[in-house]
Amino acid sequence: MNLNKPKIKEYLTEKGVSFRESGIELITKCFFNDCDRDSNGDEGHLYFSVETGQYDCKKCGEKGNLITLAKHFGDTIQTLRKTNVFNVELVEKCHQALPPHIREYLHRRGLIDAVIDEYKLGYGQFYRKPWITIPIKDIYGNYSFFKLRQDPAFGNDKITYPKGAEAQLYDWENLTKPNIPLIICEGEMDRLLLLSKGVSAITSTHGAMTFKDEWVEKIRKDKKIYICFDNDEAGKKGSERVAKIIENYGCETHIITLPEEVGEKGDITDYFIKLEGSVDDLFGKYAKEYPERIDTTQFSPMSSEQIVDTLGLTIKYDAENKLATFLCELSAYTENSQFNISYNAPSSTGKSYIPTEIARLFPQDDVMEIAYCSPTAFFHDVGQYDKEKNGYLVDLSHKILIFLDQPHNELLARLRPLLSHDKKEIAIKITDKTQKNGTKTKNILLRGYPSVIFCTAGLNIDEQEATRFLLLSPEVSQDKIQQGISATIRKEADSENFVSWLEENPDRALLKERIRAIKLESIKEINITSYEKIEERFLNKNKILKPRHQRDIKRLLSLIKSFAILNVWWRERNGSTITANEDDINDAFKLWDKISVSQELNLPPYIYNLYKEVILPAWEAKNNNRNETFEELTGKLGLSRQELLEKHFEVYGRMLDSHQLRQQILPMLETAGLIVQEQDPNDKRKMMIFPSSLYQLSGVKRNSETDSGVKNTEEIIGDKIDF
Repeated sequence: MNLNKPKIKEYLTEKGVSFRESGIELITKCFFNDCDRDSNGDEGHLYFSVETGQYDCKKCGEKGNLITLAKHFGDTIQTLRKTNVFNVELVEKCHQALPPHIREYLHRRGLIDAVIDEYKLGYGQFYRKPWITIPIKDIYGNYSFFKLRQDPAFGNDKITYPKGAEAQLYDWENLTKPNIPLIICEGEMDRLLLLSKGVSAITSTHGAMTFKDEWVEKIRKDKKIYICFDNDEAGKKGSERVAKIIENYGCETHIITLPEEVGEKGDITDYFIKLEGSVDDLFGKYAKEYPERIDTTQFSPMSSEQIVDTLGLTIKYDAENKLATFLCELSAYTENSQFNISYNAPSSTGKSYIPTEIARLFPQDDVMEIAYCSPTAFFHDVGQYDKEKNGYLVDLSHKILIFLDQPHNELLARLRPLLSHDKKEIAIKITDKTQKNGTKTKNILLRGYPSVIFCTAGLNIDEQEATRFLLLSPEVSQDKIQQGISATIRKEADSENFVSWLEENPDRALLKERIRAIKLESIKEINITSYEKIEERFLNKNKILKPRHQRDIKRLLSLIKSFAILNVWWRERNGSTITANEDDINDAFKLWDKISVSQELNLPPYIYNLYKEVILPAWEAKNNNRNETFEELTGKLGLSRQELLEKHFEVYGRMLDSHQLRQQILPMLETAGLIVQEQDPNDKRKMMIFPSSLYQLSGVKRNSETDSGVKNTEEIIGDKIDF
């Protein structure tokens, strides 16, 4: 070891000291004194600097450097400076030392003696621990290093000897064998098992994400390549990455997806040993050509009515809600036209059910459903640490994020630049508490644009969040609730038959296949024809423009593009660019006209509908049939909160929380200009509610969410009137 450049990680590993990494520090339990005897889990107080090798125990105060550490372990300076020796003699020595119990262990993992002997698997002591040795050759056929796998009686660690060996292909000879399919797998033991089954295989020595582009150049172009990585997130990402590299090189490529029965992190060894799987199924049943090809002749142009009908198999009523939600999730497969939805409504109204039920139609690898999540936890859980950038990379490209039952909007505040599509990559700094009871800054790099659906029972919406979302609320009509009860009974009475009926429905199956086919089209850009007509229609509808209209027009354009990508095969196309036509524009405006009222007022539809179905009818009933002369003297009568609560119970059959009414609902309606509150002249302690005179009401029905069976002649907010 070179003392001018200390390698503390290697030295601690050699001494059998376990540690965890935190930035540029290594943390372990203190071995100088007994001060960590009451520490739990991986908690430790001895900190090492990766750069200098200096250490400091935060509990007992022990300090020093690499030299004093060596003295503690009884090593000399010469011991520290010695280099690791690796040569062919060491390979042969370890192979000859392979004990019977390890050979038997390898047999249980499916390896045959011929493979064990040909590839010189061995056994030896390294870093003061016993290891199974797997010798790795370089491209010239020379032994380069050992990949060590710990004796299973002592653990399951995997490291290299000597330390610091770069990723290598294991092994090169299989690349040039003609007319034989080749599997690229994950891990040396899986590769040796495949060889034992008579299957040609290679692997990278350093994990799923370390396969190098230049290695592909050594593969014969006439080979069929099969990629089979572990059944976990890293394996799925690694297989996609390698498949793209090989596809660009020109080889016929397939991805093998192991059956779910192997387990969440199952591998090829689990497939053969645990499931007793066959080689034929591996190459046939579980292999799919990459990129996957779907027969698009089975599809036909699809209208918004057909989407609503198909979604209606599991989601009753909520026509505009489910159509907008479907388009939102579909927009994830655009390059930069994703939009966001916020479902705001009381509990048990179905605000989480609609997006999650629709998400079942989409490839589950693209869907991220997150229950309660603090702003900091989101970045840690979703992000992957990038050593080069000393931060967490959160890649959300083409993802569907569904936040379920969030109690507050703090996370949305952190995600504002992402939700606004300000930049493709956004740097964010967060602070975390450390074991030293201080704070430490962490770097987060957000990449890509997801489609975001935020579900919350909280009705208060910060204006900065409201302008970044389409505001939706599920219907709460009696007919919908009755249909929901019937569907629940049917499902729970015979769940197996219900699921079979649903999955075998031809329209639903075809829609799922259509979504996968749309994803595979990899559309990068969506142009829009007749954009002048869009501008004219939007401005005619909005005589008085507000700042939020600059974001509303983006959402309208995203709806147009989502309708276009739904029918991508019938749109003008140039490479990865398609053009939306007038049908897409008309469909988008039709939907926008239904949902735009709440967007204009910055109100969830639930609040707006409460105004129309509870406040207005109650106020009208109180003021109807009054003597005109008496009314001229006293003016219109206001509505008390108690009267509003009673009317709410009459309409919806449930009580409204008085605190929520006072603190959230009424202030939001007042801010939107729909009501005013004044003190009761007869009792100054009471506040009376009056519909605002700022707006006149028209009889044009614009939102199917108002169908509650309540007689209501005032359907929508219209233009301002003059006084």
